[in-house]
Amino acid sequence: MRALKIAATGMSAQQMRVEVISNNLANMSTTGYNARRAEFADLHYQQYARPGSINASDGTVLPTGVQLGLGVRPSSVSMQLAQGSLSATGGDLDVAIEGNGYLEVTLPSGQAAYTRDGGLKRTGEGLIVSSDGFPVSPEITIPADALSVSINAQGEVFAYFADNAAGQQLGQLTLAGFTNPKGLEAIGANLFTETEASGPALQSTPGVDGLGTLRQGYLEDSSVDAVKEISDLIEAQRGYELNSKVISAADQMLAATTQVR
Repeated sequence: MRALKIAATGMSAQQMRVEVISNNLANMSTTGYNARRAEFADLHYQQYARPGSINASDGTVLPTGVQLGLGVRPSSVSMQLAQGSLSATGGDLDVAIEGNGYLEVTLPSGQAAYTRDGGLKRTGEGLIVSSDGFPVSPEITIPADALSVSINAQGEVFAYFADNAAGQQLGQLTLAGFTNPKGLEAIGANLFTETEASGPALQSTPGVDGLGTLRQGYLEDSSVDAVKEISDLIEAQRGYELNSKVISAADQMLAATTQVR
């Protein structure tokens, strides 16, 4: 009775889909979060009669054959790249990325990580860091006597002082682009690391080489569509129920078989 195992793979697939949806809904308020989607593929097939097999002595071949599928398997959980809406915060170190690209930060291990969370902060020494305290690359330090900070669309950071109305450029934020951003590895805390699938990071100035620009005083909202997620959740729930009914039907058939005398 293969139906038991086939339906079990279907229930497992729908359970995984619900878990992905629940993670999306949990991150509705996460800055710069892109929704994920569970994708599935059918399992291998048992070939009772291959299509094109010779079916008679005169050379007649089977037009379709008999191929019995053995269930479903998860193939990937892909990130749905989409620009989230921008919310005004007024923070002088809050920057939203309009378009493609990621800010680069340096982890304690020295490894580079990438994020679209532009909620930047400064340390006691004035170093610009991420919300988790990781230095933004390239490193920029804001003097303690700076009255205000300005970041333009190209990522140039200026500090303004009481004795200098023109402002002083402190450095420039850069963005990293990837050939395949969906291949980045999510490590939590709104951070990604590059992989063989993503390709190497291509650093450039915001607004150049297909990268987006920066907007100071804004943060990018999550791109999760709550209505779509709830609709997908209902669909996954119904799929789970249908597969469970198949298991119940197969169980009743087996029970009937054992009672034959």
